[in-house]
Amino acid sequence: MQNNVLDYLDETVRRLPDKTAFSDGESSYTFSELYGSIRSAATYILKAGLKREAVLVFMKRSPATVAAFFSVIAAGCYYVPIDEEMPAARIRLIAENVKARLCICDEDSFDKAEGFAAGAERVIFSEIEKTAEDAAALDRVRDEAIDTDPLYIVFTSGSTGVPKGVIACHRSVIEYIEQLSETLGFSEDTVFANQSPLYFDACLKELYPVIKFGATAYITPKELFMYPVKLVEYLNLHRVNTVCWVVSALTMISAFGTFDTVRPEYLRTVAFGSEVFPMKQFKLWRDALPAAAFTNLYGPTECTGMSCFFHVDRELADDEPIPIGRPFKNTRILLLDENGREAEEGEICITGTCVTLGYYNNPVKTEEAFVQNPLNSAWRETVYRTGDMGRRNSRGELVFVSRKDYQIKHMGHRIELGEIEANVNESEGIRLCGCVYHKEKERIVLYYTGDVEKAALLSELKEKLPRYMLPNHMERLEEMPFTPNGKIDRVRLLKMYEELLASKKR
Repeated sequence: MQNNVLDYLDETVRRLPDKTAFSDGESSYTFSELYGSIRSAATYILKAGLKREAVLVFMKRSPATVAAFFSVIAAGCYYVPIDEEMPAARIRLIAENVKARLCICDEDSFDKAEGFAAGAERVIFSEIEKTAEDAAALDRVRDEAIDTDPLYIVFTSGSTGVPKGVIACHRSVIEYIEQLSETLGFSEDTVFANQSPLYFDACLKELYPVIKFGATAYITPKELFMYPVKLVEYLNLHRVNTVCWVVSALTMISAFGTFDTVRPEYLRTVAFGSEVFPMKQFKLWRDALPAAAFTNLYGPTECTGMSCFFHVDRELADDEPIPIGRPFKNTRILLLDENGREAEEGEICITGTCVTLGYYNNPVKTEEAFVQNPLNSAWRETVYRTGDMGRRNSRGELVFVSRKDYQIKHMGHRIELGEIEANVNESEGIRLCGCVYHKEKERIVLYYTGDVEKAALLSELKEKLPRYMLPNHMERLEEMPFTPNGKIDRVRLLKMYEELLASKKR
């Protein structure tokens, strides 16, 4: 049984030393090259005197970044991924929180890191991966390791504007990879196309199964996601058969008629998550790839990525949300009401090995979200409160209802903004939509992309929604704003509306 994620690589490098592990088209590592690079760079980290502490990795998205992550792990430390895509103010807050003594950079980021990594030694990975390996020192680190040692810190947004660092351990990541791999059927023949930034936990789905099975992952250039036809051609060029992408990346392909020009020829496994997949767009994918297996994944960063899955194995009605299904093995889901009692519809709360170690250097926020199971007073049992509302359908499958903060009180009625979005997404010309609520003005605001005129869309919604649920303001956009991890940026949408209000006052 593994107690360290690198146990996977130890076995794979013996079996498949010359197979490509990670590539971005410009650079790549075979498993033997990856193994050697990791152990050499880890030796440098050990010689720098670091032990069981945070190491910043500030590099562009590339195979070398993955090698840097693993080298930090091999040195018995835990990596903190950051990226130049992040706003400078956010990077500074992260650096201040972890107070790392070492920052691993590439040639492009080395000078930029000087502005926030004060007090940290800055090194270039391509140089430290040439360090002479100290096998004895590395073996000592592995001998002393336990599976609850921290593995990484991934920072999520905080309601106060200060990012929260979720810290995960080897045990939870190993459990996640084992369950995810069994659920999606990964193997040595799996070829991934990585879509997510490497500073989000979403990339776990590709990084760790690659070293577990000896699979291959192509780190897909970000710019391709602006050109759907070229993106699909890229998938075909590299014979990609598996994607684990956010919904917006998939709808970007289907909404622009890409399948009329080219289809993913080798794609057989399509896993998706992060947001509700509009049924209209989902059916375009099903029609284009009738032989592919589609799986809806659900789970928060605080529970090591994904916690639930649903294999889409039946036809769903146009107005039926794709369920999130059931939890992975060794994971339990509770639906709790505001008083901590089990409910037919309630907040999704998660317990099991998947629950992470909490928020780094933030005991107050940790205690708020990682709580004692209110159904158990006999022993310490931590559950994570997701802030998501869920219910079980007539088949006993879990269904995501909405974020707690998407539920509003408007004109005396409780309204789920997600229900409005679901009805808008059914409209023929809609590509994407996002709905927000301006509390001060008490206005429901809808932004969308597509070919529908506002008047026509409003007329259609009047046939579907009660009057009190109709948007008070609608705006068509050329492009929908997204957060860095691919979700619709509703904070930005709300700010756009506030800017509109401010301009009218002038």
